Amino acid sequence: MAVDLVEASAKARAVFDRGREVLGLDILAVCRGGPDEELNSTRVSQPAIFLHSMAALEVLRARRGGERLGVPDLPAAATAGLSLGEYSALVFAGSLGFEDALRLVVRRGEAMQEACDEERGTMASILGKTAGEVEDVINEMRAEGLKVGIANYNSPGQTVISGGADAVDRAVERLKDRGARRVVELRVAGAYHSPLMASATRKMQPLLREVEISEPRIPFFGNFWGRQVSRPEEIREGLLRQIESPVRWEQCMGAMLALGIGRGLEVGPGRVLQGLAKNIDRSFDVIPAGTLEALDKSDVVAL
Repeated sequence: MAVDLVEASAKARAVFDRGREVLGLDILAVCRGGPDEELNSTRVSQPAIFLHSMAALEVLRARRGGERLGVPDLPAAATAGLSLGEYSALVFAGSLGFEDALRLVVRRGEAMQEACDEERGTMASILGKTAGEVEDVINEMRAEGLKVGIANYNSPGQTVISGGADAVDRAVERLKDRGARRVVELRVAGAYHSPLMASATRKMQPLLREVEISEPRIPFFGNFWGRQVSRPEEIREGLLRQIESPVRWEQCMGAMLALGIGRGLEVGPGRVLQGLAKNIDRSFDVIPAGTLEALDKSDVVAL
């Protein structure tokens, strides 16, 4: 995770060096050598993903002649990030400072891990049902007193549910009975974007209240709102409320498509957003740009 970028680029290494200075923790060492259970814990994985994303941006920036960490001098029509990805998107947009974002990400990871430890939760991806059909089942379950909710509106026919482990299991069985084509149980530490994260929201509220947030220099699309957000207080509220509220990714993508945006870079690890984009609109071309191999491609650098 990001090791290839760091070994090839002093700019990428500088991102992780600054991360170590700010946190007093060598995230790169964990990315390089594990152990896996430490890297996979949300308190470590969240800053690791954030730093990976920023390192990939710095490699791309350096290849285009940019110099300054966190300055949005790459050409872009808009920015957005799924869940944790909002923080790197906001740094890129000039709305959050790099160090402020990193400190928030670390505390967010810690607070969410603490919430996971308080009550056993899980998540499941529901395929082959409309969001409305999934909502109907979830509303029934909640009326029965079960702690379960919608976590992600990812794309047409793919909705993620989240909550107490028993509640999610019961919701999954009911959705299967009503024709869900496929259910994928997610390997996660807990019930993200659900009411089980309420304690994390409380812990993040004073930190988000104090941090400086500026109006984005390019359009930013927020998860909680599912639309473009520009006022700092709306951004602040969205970052807080998305901890236990659904990520409206399909709506964010739709809003970008409505502006005529049809191509983008996925700078974090993996290709999740590329797959979701194809499910939302096959004309939307998302290019993975989180590895050295991907960044070496001329079409990425030429964007």
